[in-house]
Amino acid sequence: MINQVVSNFIRFLALVLVQVLILNNVQLNGYLNPFMYVLFIMLLPFETPGWVLLVASFGIGITVDMFSNTLGMHAAASVFLGYVRPRIIKFISPRDGYESEAVPSLKHMGLRWFLSYTIIMVLLHHFVLFFIEAFSFGEFFGTMLRVILSSSLTVVLILISQYLFIRNTTDK
Repeated sequence: MINQVVSNFIRFLALVLVQVLILNNVQLNGYLNPFMYVLFIMLLPFETPGWVLLVASFGIGITVDMFSNTLGMHAAASVFLGYVRPRIIKFISPRDGYESEAVPSLKHMGLRWFLSYTIIMVLLHHFVLFFIEAFSFGEFFGTMLRVILSSSLTVVLILISQYLFIRNTTDK
Protein backbone atom coordinates (compact mmCIF):
# COMPACT_ATOMS: atom_id res chain seq x y z
CA MET A 1 0.00 0.00 0.00
CA ILE A 2 2.72 2.47 0.99
CA ASN A 3 4.72 1.44 -2.09
CA GLN A 4 1.75 2.34 -4.32
CA VAL A 5 1.33 5.74 -2.66
CA VAL A 6 5.03 6.55 -3.03
CA SER A 7 5.20 5.35 -6.65
CA ASN A 8 2.06 7.34 -7.54
CA PHE A 9 3.49 10.45 -5.85
CA ILE A 10 6.73 10.08 -7.82
CA ARG A 11 4.71 9.55 -11.02
CA PHE A 12 2.68 12.68 -10.18
CA LEU A 13 5.83 14.79 -9.78
CA ALA A 14 7.54 13.35 -12.86
CA LEU A 15 4.53 13.86 -15.13
CA VAL A 16 3.94 17.41 -13.89
CA LEU A 17 7.60 18.28 -14.48
CA VAL A 18 7.60 16.74 -17.96
CA GLN A 19 4.38 18.56 -18.78
CA VAL A 20 5.30 22.04 -17.56
CA LEU A 21 9.00 22.05 -18.46
CA ILE A 22 8.93 20.25 -21.81
CA LEU A 23 5.51 19.54 -23.30
CA ASN A 24 3.94 22.94 -22.61
CA ASN A 25 6.61 24.36 -24.92
CA VAL A 26 5.70 21.99 -27.78
CA GLN A 27 3.16 23.66 -30.04
CA LEU A 28 2.87 23.51 -33.78
CA ASN A 29 0.50 26.19 -35.02
CA GLY A 30 -1.68 25.57 -31.96
CA TYR A 31 -2.81 22.19 -33.28
CA LEU A 32 -0.35 19.85 -31.58
CA ASN A 33 -0.39 20.24 -27.83
CA PRO A 34 0.53 17.01 -26.02
CA PHE A 35 -0.86 16.61 -22.50
CA MET A 36 0.84 13.55 -21.11
CA TYR A 37 -0.10 14.25 -17.48
CA VAL A 38 -3.35 12.32 -18.08
CA LEU A 39 -1.22 9.20 -17.74
CA PHE A 40 -1.25 9.77 -13.97
CA ILE A 41 -5.03 9.40 -13.86
CA MET A 42 -4.95 6.46 -16.24
CA LEU A 43 -2.38 4.46 -14.24
CA LEU A 44 -4.07 4.66 -10.86
CA PRO A 45 -4.97 1.14 -9.63
CA PHE A 46 -8.32 -0.38 -10.58
CA GLU A 47 -9.51 -0.51 -6.97
CA THR A 48 -8.89 3.21 -6.33
CA PRO A 49 -11.97 4.62 -4.55
CA GLY A 50 -13.97 7.16 -6.53
CA TRP A 51 -13.34 10.06 -4.18
CA VAL A 52 -9.57 9.43 -4.25
CA LEU A 53 -9.69 9.29 -8.03
CA LEU A 54 -11.50 12.64 -8.20
CA VAL A 55 -9.20 14.31 -5.66
CA ALA A 56 -6.08 13.00 -7.42
CA SER A 57 -7.48 14.12 -10.79
CA PHE A 58 -8.19 17.57 -9.43
CA GLY A 59 -4.75 17.69 -7.84
CA ILE A 60 -2.84 17.00 -11.04
CA GLY A 61 -5.12 19.24 -13.09
CA ILE A 62 -4.85 22.24 -10.78
CA THR A 63 -1.08 21.76 -10.50
CA VAL A 64 -0.71 21.90 -14.28
CA ASP A 65 -3.07 24.91 -14.29
CA MET A 66 -0.89 26.76 -11.78
CA PHE A 67 2.20 26.33 -13.93
CA SER A 68 0.39 26.92 -17.23
CA ASN A 69 -1.74 29.89 -16.11
CA THR A 70 -4.90 28.29 -17.54
CA LEU A 71 -7.43 29.15 -14.82
CA GLY A 72 -8.79 25.69 -14.02
CA MET A 73 -9.24 24.30 -17.52
CA HIS A 74 -6.92 21.35 -16.89
CA ALA A 75 -8.52 20.75 -13.49
CA ALA A 76 -11.99 20.60 -15.05
CA ALA A 77 -10.90 18.24 -17.83
CA SER A 78 -8.99 16.06 -15.36
CA VAL A 79 -11.89 15.78 -12.92
CA PHE A 80 -14.16 14.84 -15.82
CA LEU A 81 -11.65 12.16 -16.79
CA GLY A 82 -11.50 10.90 -13.21
CA TYR A 83 -15.29 10.77 -13.15
CA VAL A 84 -15.67 8.75 -16.36
CA ARG A 85 -12.65 6.47 -15.82
CA PRO A 86 -14.54 3.75 -13.86
CA ARG A 87 -17.22 3.64 -16.55
CA ILE A 88 -14.64 3.35 -19.33
CA ILE A 89 -12.81 0.59 -17.46
CA LYS A 90 -16.10 -1.25 -16.98
CA PHE A 91 -17.00 -0.73 -20.65
CA ILE A 92 -13.75 -2.23 -21.97
CA SER A 93 -13.28 -4.86 -19.27
CA PRO A 94 -12.07 -8.28 -20.35
CA ARG A 95 -14.48 -11.19 -20.13
CA ASP A 96 -12.67 -12.62 -17.09
CA GLY A 97 -12.56 -9.27 -15.30
CA TYR A 98 -9.47 -7.72 -13.77
CA GLU A 99 -6.93 -9.27 -11.42
CA SER A 100 -6.98 -7.81 -7.95
CA GLU A 101 -3.39 -6.50 -8.09
CA ALA A 102 -3.47 -5.34 -11.71
CA VAL A 103 -2.87 -1.77 -12.75
CA PRO A 104 -4.28 -0.40 -16.02
CA SER A 105 -0.89 -0.40 -17.74
CA LEU A 106 0.60 -1.85 -20.89
CA LYS A 107 2.57 -4.35 -18.84
CA HIS A 108 -0.45 -5.77 -17.00
CA MET A 109 -3.19 -5.51 -19.60
CA GLY A 110 -1.49 -5.92 -22.98
CA LEU A 111 -1.23 -3.66 -26.00
CA ARG A 112 -4.73 -4.09 -27.42
CA TRP A 113 -6.53 -3.29 -24.16
CA PHE A 114 -4.16 -0.49 -23.19
CA LEU A 115 -4.31 1.14 -26.61
CA SER A 116 -8.12 1.23 -26.65
CA TYR A 117 -8.14 2.50 -23.04
CA THR A 118 -5.58 5.20 -23.85
CA ILE A 119 -7.32 6.38 -27.00
CA ILE A 120 -10.71 6.70 -25.29
CA MET A 121 -9.31 8.46 -22.22
CA VAL A 122 -7.09 10.88 -24.13
CA LEU A 123 -9.80 11.77 -26.67
CA LEU A 124 -12.30 12.51 -23.88
CA HIS A 125 -9.79 14.61 -21.94
CA HIS A 126 -8.69 16.60 -24.97
CA PHE A 127 -12.28 17.09 -26.17
CA VAL A 128 -13.32 18.60 -22.83
CA LEU A 129 -10.11 20.63 -22.47
CA PHE A 130 -10.14 22.18 -25.94
CA PHE A 131 -13.85 22.96 -25.92
CA ILE A 132 -13.52 24.61 -22.51
CA GLU A 133 -10.66 26.63 -23.96
CA ALA A 134 -12.64 27.57 -27.07
CA PHE A 135 -15.83 28.09 -25.01
CA SER A 136 -17.81 27.97 -28.22
CA PHE A 137 -18.95 25.58 -30.89
CA GLY A 138 -18.37 28.30 -33.51
CA GLU A 139 -14.99 26.85 -34.46
CA PHE A 140 -16.18 23.25 -34.05
CA PHE A 141 -14.14 21.72 -36.87
CA GLY A 142 -10.98 23.62 -35.98
CA THR A 143 -11.32 22.53 -32.36
CA MET A 144 -12.00 18.93 -33.40
CA LEU A 145 -8.86 19.01 -35.55
CA ARG A 146 -6.89 20.15 -32.48
CA VAL A 147 -8.49 17.35 -30.43
CA ILE A 148 -7.59 14.68 -32.98
CA LEU A 149 -4.04 15.87 -33.69
CA SER A 150 -3.14 16.53 -30.05
CA SER A 151 -4.71 13.26 -28.96
CA SER A 152 -2.72 11.35 -31.56
CA LEU A 153 0.56 12.86 -30.37
CA THR A 154 -0.36 12.28 -26.72
CA VAL A 155 -1.26 8.62 -27.35
CA VAL A 156 2.07 8.07 -29.14
CA LEU A 157 3.98 9.69 -26.26
CA ILE A 158 2.10 7.61 -23.68
CA LEU A 159 2.84 4.38 -25.58
CA ILE A 160 6.51 5.31 -25.90
CA SER A 161 6.70 6.05 -22.18
CA GLN A 162 5.04 2.74 -21.34
CA TYR A 163 7.55 0.85 -23.49
CA LEU A 164 10.48 2.79 -21.98
CA PHE A 165 9.49 2.14 -18.38
CA ILE A 166 8.12 -1.39 -18.71
CA ARG A 167 10.02 -3.88 -16.58
CA ASN A 168 10.48 -7.42 -17.74
CA THR A 169 9.26 -9.66 -14.91
CA THR A 170 11.45 -12.59 -16.01
CA ASP A 171 14.66 -10.58 -15.46
CA LYS A 172 15.38 -10.31 -11.75
